[in-house]
Amino acid sequence: MAERLSDEQIVDILEETGAVRHGHFVLTSGRHSDTYVQCARLMESPTLTVQLAEEAAARLPEEVRDAVTLVASPAVGGITFGFAMGYALGRDFIFSERVEGAMTFRRSFEVPQGAKVLVCEDVVTTGGSVKEVCDLVEAAGGEVVGVVSLIDRGSGRAFDAPFYPLLSFPVASWAPEECQLCKNGGAPESLGSRRIAR
Repeated sequence: MAERLSDEQIVDILEETGAVRHGHFVLTSGRHSDTYVQCARLMESPTLTVQLAEEAAARLPEEVRDAVTLVASPAVGGITFGFAMGYALGRDFIFSERVEGAMTFRRSFEVPQGAKVLVCEDVVTTGGSVKEVCDLVEAAGGEVVGVVSLIDRGSGRAFDAPFYPLLSFPVASWAPEECQLCKNGGAPESLGSRRIAR
């Protein structure tokens, strides 16, 4: 296990890798914000990604860490971090994808009956994608023992599973019709993978 990291060191890593951006953005949830955490910039460094996954794994309650038999993530943003979490925990890893708008497990991925699954995501705002993965796991006969993310944006959660974000990074976000940046004539950037795919 690598040397433990403080929250301040994690923020420094995000800033130094260019993962924290400021401007006018459309989040995956559809809400607007003046701050965006682009974890893909962090994940350009496998070493740092694994280091943060190891820290996230170390922060899990021991009973959760010991119970996990499988790690699952939604595509696209959660794949790299989920893989790193699987590596840190020594567990297999699968990911879900959207097919005609619906989240599904493809590529012969399966959730074994009774599997204890840790769902991983890069950034959680509303947790909609995470909830879809949790629902898939439960429909297959698995149990979601927890959800881990690199970043919790602090805008509420759509899922009920215990949540263990590595870092809480609350930033303001608004419904599009309430966005002052839009009212000032600014056009938002769409950086999330779900919106790029459309």
